[in-house]
Amino acid sequence: METKLNEYINKQTSIAPLVVFRILFGLMMAGSAIRFWANGWIDTQFIQPSFFFHYYGFSWIEPLDALGMHVVFAIMILSAIGISLGAYYRFSTVLYFLSFTYVELIDITNYLNHYYFVSLMAFIMIFLPAHRRFSIDVYRNPETYRSSVSKWTIDVVRLQLGIVYFYAGIAKINYDWLIKAQPLRLWLASRADLFIIGPLLKYKWVAYMFSWAGCIYDLIIPFMLSYKRTRWVAYIAVIGFHIVTSALFPIGMFPYIMILSTLIFFSDEFHEKIIIFLSRFFSSENLDFEVKRGQINSIPQKLIKGAFVVFFAIQLVFPFRYILYPDNLFWTEQGFRFSWRVMLIEKSGMATFYIEDGKTNRKIEVVNSNYLTPLQEKMMATQPDLILQFAHFLENEYKNKGIDSPKVFVNAYVTLNGRASKQYIDPSVDLTTIEDSFQHKSWILPFKG
Repeated sequence: METKLNEYINKQTSIAPLVVFRILFGLMMAGSAIRFWANGWIDTQFIQPSFFFHYYGFSWIEPLDALGMHVVFAIMILSAIGISLGAYYRFSTVLYFLSFTYVELIDITNYLNHYYFVSLMAFIMIFLPAHRRFSIDVYRNPETYRSSVSKWTIDVVRLQLGIVYFYAGIAKINYDWLIKAQPLRLWLASRADLFIIGPLLKYKWVAYMFSWAGCIYDLIIPFMLSYKRTRWVAYIAVIGFHIVTSALFPIGMFPYIMILSTLIFFSDEFHEKIIIFLSRFFSSENLDFEVKRGQINSIPQKLIKGAFVVFFAIQLVFPFRYILYPDNLFWTEQGFRFSWRVMLIEKSGMATFYIEDGKTNRKIEVVNSNYLTPLQEKMMATQPDLILQFAHFLENEYKNKGIDSPKVFVNAYVTLNGRASKQYIDPSVDLTTIEDSFQHKSWILPFKG
């Protein structure tokens, strides 16, 4: 066993798949940031809001002013281009990881699974020698060229992609998704106006077909991509699946990121052909040098390998933390984020907050839109930790308005996956007396399916 492990760790393979992934990843990330800027989302998500919902333990992270946020996105774009070109690669990957992750930590209401994926992949890229061929760094210093790398440096990227798919499949093994075909029954019926396929989407059997096919697809696609005989069939399925989801649902760049990222499962020869094609547009003699040196990474290899073992151990265990909490995961959302639960719930609600003067018992109804953007208000109304954060914000806000000991109560109702709206938070609990933590939130009313 130990011999086979050592053989695998020391096994060499072509660097081509890593090079192509680097180029595509950098281009996709630069394109995503440019798209974000062009759509005016820097302004709507980071400049216009007067209040931001923080991740637990990251309340110290705040947005910069308008100029500062645009500078951060400019840095993000330039560093992503640097990754793609392999220019000052280590610096570019670190800069991109820090700038992107900083932006995503500013406000929880902007959380998306594919943003989490990008942060993880950017972190992984820091430690991979993806710039050792067909790069500006090789042009600057030909002695850094390598034609081969340790196979595990490519497999860690494949593993991260496999985790995203497989865990998304595991998450779909639940009563609502497989037995009730929810929330797809709701979502597909709302797209009945689509050309040609629209009329079909109103039928229940179509929702069931999509639910079961989606679950099976996520569970098996990493293995089919890994197996040579089924790879092309699997990749055609990847393209079809993501094109369909992109057409039906507003999920941004995620489908295209996955379509291009999964190319890394293809053979060395496939990626060599891509590099040969790209070489036609450059002076290849300046980018590739057939030189063989010793160590391919300035960071100690044992340290990198050990860090990746810990990194992926956390990745494999962390999504299951929800089992530590009672009640329905989709209702309480304790352990929901960072677990690859992609498009599993349709949850909407309404949260009305009341401020009670501790001295006079006078009650004041809060107008949430005075403090929150429409997106923030929508997301806050269905997520307990955000409700609690907003309650503490209101406590301080009304203290500043002259109420010495304000109490904050909320009357919240939520509907989950087509069920009737039910009261969500205990309305008798003064939320100012509760501090957020990783413990179970007993003030969430029990789920009644």
